Amino acid sequence: MNDRLLFTRRTLLGAGLVGAVGLVGAACGVPGRTDDAAATRAATLQLSWLHSVQFGGSYLASDRGWWRDAGLQVDLLQGGPNAPVEPPVVAGTALVGVSAADYTAAAVAEGAPFKIIGVAMQKNPFVIASLPERPVNVPADLEGMRIGMATANTPVLETLCTLNGVDIDAIEIVPTQYSAQPLLAGEVDCLLCWETDLPVAMAVQGVESVTMLMADHGYELHSQTYIATEQSLAERRDDLVALMSGEVRGWDAYRDDTDAAAALTVEMFPDAGLDLQTQQLQAERQVPLMFSETTDRNGFAWWTDESVQRNIETLALLGQDVDASLWDRSILEQVHGG
Repeated sequence: MNDRLLFTRRTLLGAGLVGAVGLVGAACGVPGRTDDAAATRAATLQLSWLHSVQFGGSYLASDRGWWRDAGLQVDLLQGGPNAPVEPPVVAGTALVGVSAADYTAAAVAEGAPFKIIGVAMQKNPFVIASLPERPVNVPADLEGMRIGMATANTPVLETLCTLNGVDIDAIEIVPTQYSAQPLLAGEVDCLLCWETDLPVAMAVQGVESVTMLMADHGYELHSQTYIATEQSLAERRDDLVALMSGEVRGWDAYRDDTDAAAALTVEMFPDAGLDLQTQQLQAERQVPLMFSETTDRNGFAWWTDESVQRNIETLALLGQDVDASLWDRSILEQVHGG
C-alpha cells in the first residue's frame, strides 16, 4: 500500500495538527507547472495538500495554458504538514487557497477576512468504509460496531449520529492511524475516512470495500473550497476571475478525461511517488463528488443557497456559528456569465 496515499491531509486534520490563522508555514515542495513569460500578472494558488490528482483540474489548466490565455501566471504550491492554506492567503502571498468550510469558518472566527468564492466538491468526501462481510450501509448500522478513526474527528461522528438519530454511545471508537490496516486485520469493523483515499488504496490491493458517503445522510459540509480575502475581492477581482476561469476549464477537462488528468499528474511530479493506477482510480472516484445537477446547470464550483443553509446547520452541530455572508458567489457569476 502506498504510504503517501495513506498519509493525507485528513490525518493531520484529525490529529489536530493543522490550524487556521494561528499557524505559520510556507508552501513546501515543487510548485506546479507555470505559464510562460507572455503572462502579465502573477498569482499563487495554495493547494490544501501534497500534489496528487486531487488537484488534477488545476494541473490541466496550467499545462494547457488557460491561465496564460487570460493574462495570468499561476504558481501552484502544494500544501502539507508545514504548509497550511490559510496563512499565505491572509498574508497575500497566495491569491487563492483550497480549503474547506469548517476550516474557513474557524479561521474567520479568529479574525481572518475570508470569503468562500467557489466550491469544488459538491459532496463532502467523508465516508464510513467497511467490508462486505459486515457492511455499514446506513448510519444505524454503526451501532454495536468498532470504528477506527482519529479521536479529534469525534465531533464529525457525533454530528452524523445526531443527524440520523444514532446512539453514539453504542459505537466503540478505536483510535487508529490513517490506514486501512486495522480494518483488514479485523481490529475494527469500519473506518472514518475519505472516499478517495483508503477505499482506493484497498481497491488497488484487490480488496473490495463498502463506502457509505456521509453527505448522503445529512452531513453537508463544503469541501475543497476556494477562499480569498475581502481585500483581494475588492482590489484583485480581475485576477480572481481569470484564476477561477482557468480552474473551471481545467476541471471540465478533467471530467471529460480523468485518465489524462492522472497521467499528467504523474508526469508533472515524478518525484512524488505517485502510482498511475492509484491516481486513475482516485480521479475516477472524485468525479461524482465534484459535479452535480447544480454544476451541470450553472457551471463548475457553483453552489446553491439551499446548500449554504444546510452547511450552516452542519457547522452549528460542529460548534461553529456562521451565516451566509461567508460565501460570495460574485466571482463565479462573472466567470459563468451571470
